[in-house]
Amino acid sequence: MANPKKVALAYSGGLDTSIIIPWLKENYGCEVVAVCGDIGQGGGELKGLENKALKTGASEVYVADMREEFVSEYLWRMVRAGAEYEHKYLLGTSIARPLLAKRQVEVALATGCDALAHGCTGKGNDQVRFELTYKALAPHLPVIAPWREWDLISREDCIEYAAQHKVPIAQTTKKIYSRDRNIWHISHEGGELEDPKNAAPEEIWMLTRSPKDAPDRAEDVTIGFNAGRPVSVNGKRMGAVELLEELNRIGAKHGVGRVDLVENRYVGMKSRGCYETPGGTLIMAAHREIEALTLDRSLAHYKQKLALDYADLVYAGLWFTPLRESLDAFFDVATQDNTGSVTLRLYKGGFQPVSRVSPNSLYSLNIASFTMGAEYDQKDARGFINLIGLPIQVRASLKKHKTAVKKKAKKK
Repeated sequence: MANPKKVALAYSGGLDTSIIIPWLKENYGCEVVAVCGDIGQGGGELKGLENKALKTGASEVYVADMREEFVSEYLWRMVRAGAEYEHKYLLGTSIARPLLAKRQVEVALATGCDALAHGCTGKGNDQVRFELTYKALAPHLPVIAPWREWDLISREDCIEYAAQHKVPIAQTTKKIYSRDRNIWHISHEGGELEDPKNAAPEEIWMLTRSPKDAPDRAEDVTIGFNAGRPVSVNGKRMGAVELLEELNRIGAKHGVGRVDLVENRYVGMKSRGCYETPGGTLIMAAHREIEALTLDRSLAHYKQKLALDYADLVYAGLWFTPLRESLDAFFDVATQDNTGSVTLRLYKGGFQPVSRVSPNSLYSLNIASFTMGAEYDQKDARGFINLIGLPIQVRASLKKHKTAVKKKAKKK
């Protein structure tokens, strides 16, 4: 690859991307366009970001508010699918990468960049997610991945490089956790978390209150859905961003949404991370309860299978593919009746459903009640069981016959 003249860098202002700006200028002699998306990082993470990028060598900086698009077009699709990776991970980092990479490509094409760059490590999943998006949306642009080129081998090396180049960073050798935050979650990796035998220290948690310090009184929260998409909290209609922020607040107050997970990375290794997803945890649980009312048995079970495929797809960065579009088409139909509300009772880090209501409920109290009802004749169950059990009965009779033949043969 000939040295590019202008590179669009996916920029977060964190340790890695902060030092990549001067590194690109030193090693490629190129202009650097920093591209950042506001997807609800919060905590002042974006404050001063533009000024910092310019001071460390960027020629242009683009920061876009993508919160509404992120929640409505990415997170709600994932909720509707019921996607969870390896039973625990609600895919907060995974689902954000295609959107951020898409914005980066858009800026690169608009500003005449002739290459793309990212700060993902050569051991992580994010390099796959960013670069698969690049291939889908700008296959002609070469990619620079500094972690696969430079001689920095640790976060300590990166911190030293930042100090040498007078790049301001928040990380220190004593505070070396790697974090990724957006409106859906925050992840924590690195430091003592790398060894799964170590308990996660209380100090790492940033969004959620410790369950032991959560309120001593339970709180009920009602989440309303329309065709599988969250639309209200406690009866109040809200926009997507406002709704998620409100549920984050409520869930965090009660210590809901903490996960300590050893996962199988897409690149082949196992890793340990801790995640906080307060609002998302409540939304996913409530959506499952709506589905329990509105989906028939065969559709519910088949959707569970496809939910696993959808989670794997998101985790692997295959968002901009015909497979994802096709699965979304299925979920469009499968969840069209997922309208109603679910009330969850929160207490000390846990929660349980206490009410489920839907105008499309398939639950019939007359049929399900232990009291005899006109709509269900219990005598019909005999024929049903006989038909279902016929193969079992035939096999058992054959086995009995063979055993008798063998006993008879032995006696002879």
